[in-house]
Amino acid sequence: MATFSGTDRLRDLQAFDNTKAGVKGLVDAGVTAIPYFFRHHPDPLPIAAPSEAAAAILVIDLAKADVDRGHVVSQADVDLAKADVDRGRVVAEVRAAAETVGFFQVVNHGVAGELMEEMLAAVRRFHEEPLEAKVPYYTRDVASKVWFNSNFGLFRNGFRSPEANWRDTMFVEMFPEAPSPEEIPPPCRGVLEVYAAAVRRLGERLFELLSEALGLPVGYLGRDAGCMDGLSLSVAAHYYPACPEPEATMGATKHSDPSFLTVLLQDTSGGLQAVLPRPPEERWVDVPPVAGALVVNVGDLLQLVSNDRLRSVEHRVLPTGAAGPARVSVACFFRHAYASTRPCVPVVVGGGGARAAAVYRSTTAGEFLAHYNGKGLDGRSALDHFRLPAAASSPPPPL
Repeated sequence: MATFSGTDRLRDLQAFDNTKAGVKGLVDAGVTAIPYFFRHHPDPLPIAAPSEAAAAILVIDLAKADVDRGHVVSQADVDLAKADVDRGRVVAEVRAAAETVGFFQVVNHGVAGELMEEMLAAVRRFHEEPLEAKVPYYTRDVASKVWFNSNFGLFRNGFRSPEANWRDTMFVEMFPEAPSPEEIPPPCRGVLEVYAAAVRRLGERLFELLSEALGLPVGYLGRDAGCMDGLSLSVAAHYYPACPEPEATMGATKHSDPSFLTVLLQDTSGGLQAVLPRPPEERWVDVPPVAGALVVNVGDLLQLVSNDRLRSVEHRVLPTGAAGPARVSVACFFRHAYASTRPCVPVVVGGGGARAAAVYRSTTAGEFLAHYNGKGLDGRSALDHFRLPAAASSPPPPL
């Protein structure tokens, strides 16, 4: 294990990084006190009661949104009418969640439970392999399609946090061009490709529901706004080792996602929390594990495209206690490719499901990500940089 001076932060970070063992390497070495650069200042926001959390984070049954007119016969007209009503209810639930807390969970989503379990197990196997098996993937070259490291913003001028997070990550860019099977670590090879394809199909359904929730044609977000057309789907497989001082650090610092949507698969450990922006004050609300569910959250780019109708809220992950086991999650980010020149344009629809004047200027994923990374996790929303002056003087209405 590396030794740290305690006085030269940059040198100590470099010593930590040079081990290529990540946070798990510290745990394997038997640390009983976390290094100083992992220590976080206490967050002032209170934590909501469990009863409030249950009411705030909706669990939405997507099976009720399925309407297939292609197989309807005359005697099924009543069933079709009921299906339309059921889909309308699902759209209303999606709207309520996406316009307020920005988080919801989905069940009967089309991603097989066995596949989800296999994906989590594969990620755990990778992170718990011997160090020599993981070292070939350890890099800070984020242009690579496959990389593994701890705290990917540790040194970059962008995405810099004053404190490091108690987390290691394997990252794979799966769409539009997936890496070859040989480039994917063996524990995840095969299952990752199948899982990413299943989540991509789910994304198509979610963007349809969100389009309807905005009062727009069903294909608007996916096709016209480009949320699926020109899609870049990135997979971040996170590993949060057991921590000897969980009260002193964070698994993931408070942040919002620079994506259209994020679909998260989490194990049963818990720890994910979102900011609940409701009166009388903001507070943290748990996003608890639900059997068979996937967590969906609105990203910054979708808040921009929806012209402030949908909310991208900050969230964090609490560290796992010393008793463990390590927490595992798999986040899939829907956004344009970094090099894409396709603009993200706020939808302006008079008298309908969106604001009658643009709140943001148009941007590209590359410009947005460059600003997001450049400002780092400084407590300010990256969206503020793109808000038009007239809108800046009239912030979003309270919930």
